[in-house]
Amino acid sequence: MGSVTRMSFIASLLIWWSITVHADVITDWNDKVVAAGVQARQAPFVHARSIAIVHVAMFEAVNAIDRRYTPYRVQVFPAAGTSREVAAAAAAHVALVSLYPDQAKDFESLYRTALAAVPDGAPKSNGIQLGEQVATELLALRAKDGADAPNTYRPFTTAGTYVPTALPVASSWGQVTPFALKEGSQFRPTAPVSLQSEQWAKDYNEVKKMGAKTGAGRTAEQTDIARVWELSGPALHNPIARQLAATKPLDILDNARLFALYAMAMADSNIAVFDAKYTYNFWRPVTAIRNGDIDGNNATERDPVWEPFIATPMHPEYPCAHCISSAAGAAVLEAFFGDAVPPLSLTSPTVPSVTRKFSKLSDYVKESIDSRVYDGVHYRTSGEVGAEMGRKIGEYTVQNHLKPLR
Repeated sequence: MGSVTRMSFIASLLIWWSITVHADVITDWNDKVVAAGVQARQAPFVHARSIAIVHVAMFEAVNAIDRRYTPYRVQVFPAAGTSREVAAAAAAHVALVSLYPDQAKDFESLYRTALAAVPDGAPKSNGIQLGEQVATELLALRAKDGADAPNTYRPFTTAGTYVPTALPVASSWGQVTPFALKEGSQFRPTAPVSLQSEQWAKDYNEVKKMGAKTGAGRTAEQTDIARVWELSGPALHNPIARQLAATKPLDILDNARLFALYAMAMADSNIAVFDAKYTYNFWRPVTAIRNGDIDGNNATERDPVWEPFIATPMHPEYPCAHCISSAAGAAVLEAFFGDAVPPLSLTSPTVPSVTRKFSKLSDYVKESIDSRVYDGVHYRTSGEVGAEMGRKIGEYTVQNHLKPLR
């Protein structure tokens, strides 16, 4: 994507993202941190970490006042009557300024608006102090989580042999300290299917047919699905959480808890998926299909000119990152809302004229699997494995963190 096209895309994404439903201070700051990561062009996995820091900080601050749930890490005891809204806003503000210092002026506007809604006095000043303290402690906790580790990926080659020189991304992200999991490998799946298996041939031939750039077997609707899900990361997934939050009368603490659990599971899904990806280093469809004569399977046929419908992401194939994230988030949301939900809409600046609708979270997850086959960048088995990992991560997060005290 050229620089002008990329800037136009980012501008359209920011405009699209501003058309959202606002429930309370928690949702307002979710809007802000998602837009900030887009503006900063953060990689999706880095962006997910940033969102988790902001939302966990807000939860810790509000929960310290109400104390209805187990705290995440920070133990503070504010004065009675401390403003929950101010504490949440102060926590989010400090975290965002630290994470995105170049956008500090933009955060200041929202912060001042939040403060202006609360009269001056001890509740307000105590809320500021509480939020700032919690965010500062949480930022210090995450400062050494491994997110800044250098990319030490070693290309596979022999001495003197040329290989493509663009390094794959996130080769060390699987070692980042998770928010909820014990370690990134906690739900690592078994190895990909054997290349000599019937399942491999089935996966290979499906993506070869359905995910091709030209001459594909996709219907018009399947192409729309591929285009919508071409968008990746928090900007794709967070609207689902935001829409559901607006359908249920959650108070500020319950909403803070919802978004904190959601953000933790989404961040950890990225850590877990890169742990698995770089453990197995499984080839992408474009590599496999152009080398279909060396996999030892008579049911696969090489196509020397095959290309995927969208650009292939720069990291190993197995398992599917879109699928693990959609399922991790859906598992958290299902714990609050159930699988059957009010109609949800999924839109994307990659194809603004198309809106996907879901009345079940399980259908949303299923479409994430379908979409990556239609995009030509994943095999169906990889999507199903990723979704199962994500479900386990989301369920584990809810069952083991920010639990009710009563």
